[in-house]
Amino acid sequence: MKIGLLKERNQAEKRVALIPAAVTKLSEQGFELMVQAGAGIAAGYTDEDYIKANAKIVTDDEVFCADIITAVNVKGAMAEYVLAMVKPQQIIIATLDPLTQHNTIRTLAAKHVTAFGLELVPRITRAQSMDVLSSMATIAGYKAVIMAADKSPRLFPMMMTAAGTLKPTRAFVMGVGVAGLQACATAKRLGAVVEAYDIRPAAQEQILSVGARPVVLDIEADHSQAAGGYAQEQSDDFIQRQQQAMADVLAQQDVVITTAAIPGRPAPKLITKAMVEQMKPGTIIIDLAAETGGNCELTKLDEEVVINGVTIVGPSNIACRAATHASQMYSTNIENLLKLMTRAEGQVILDFEDEVIKETCATHQGKIISSRLLDLIKLDQPQATTAGV
Repeated sequence: MKIGLLKERNQAEKRVALIPAAVTKLSEQGFELMVQAGAGIAAGYTDEDYIKANAKIVTDDEVFCADIITAVNVKGAMAEYVLAMVKPQQIIIATLDPLTQHNTIRTLAAKHVTAFGLELVPRITRAQSMDVLSSMATIAGYKAVIMAADKSPRLFPMMMTAAGTLKPTRAFVMGVGVAGLQACATAKRLGAVVEAYDIRPAAQEQILSVGARPVVLDIEADHSQAAGGYAQEQSDDFIQRQQQAMADVLAQQDVVITTAAIPGRPAPKLITKAMVEQMKPGTIIIDLAAETGGNCELTKLDEEVVINGVTIVGPSNIACRAATHASQMYSTNIENLLKLMTRAEGQVILDFEDEVIKETCATHQGKIISSRLLDLIKLDQPQATTAGV
């Protein structure tokens, strides 16, 4: 079977779906790799690197002759391109933003494309090596702290110098999923005094494990954790009480990293304008939820907002700011998913009895088959069964 690797079309997207090392491994498994010219340049991989890895460099039209199409970010211009070029019976493996990009999913189903939305990979132990969301969140948590350190007027570590002692930065992380824990660990390594908060009681032990101190508010959530380990959406009353209790904590911080997200929903508002106005001048807020509306009500996507000396940064697609390592992790996730699908040398069998295949596949044989998407898109269609491809 042939695997086609697309060059990303969105201007800010620098990642590539498969790196040369993965191409070599897939080639050894019997796949033929077709790489769109220039696909890896922005991530640090040349066409020559892919040729050495036993891939063939092809044109735009040729790459869509492949049986399996791989890409990173099928949104915006990339979605328009893919939907125009993809053919019936092809398999596409990419991040599709399926919980919100419903028209993309409908079109892929209508074109009889078998589409795997990598955001749908179930968060179970067996699927950890395929979990793109966790991989990219690791990058995002690290880069958020580096961005904050760069923009902060303070140094992170304590320093004892002839000119006096410099106090360490106080860093606060709101939401300690994968991105939040990586942010805690990175800030700690840089020498900051790190605190963190999450509504899930189980998160306190995780916060301690990366050297941070859990902040405990005197409020209680009815249901703090949803399926898959995500935080559960809370009532307006709970969020209001949370904001009131959080204002004093935020007023003491020098850096705040917010990471709270609910799949398919707008980001919860954790920091109000009034809370920002109580914070110290020079404080930096990095809002990792900016793409879904932001955890701070003042956040503007891809802009810096300054209020009373407090800077709020709302970056988009922060993982592509470390494109080389982000591509390496993303590529490994796809490689492991393909390995799960491969039942014979260079042949793919889609076993819908397998939980990972079943949950990750969005469309197949002209239908939307993901139960999560059916609930959202309001289509009542039957699940597929084992099928050879």
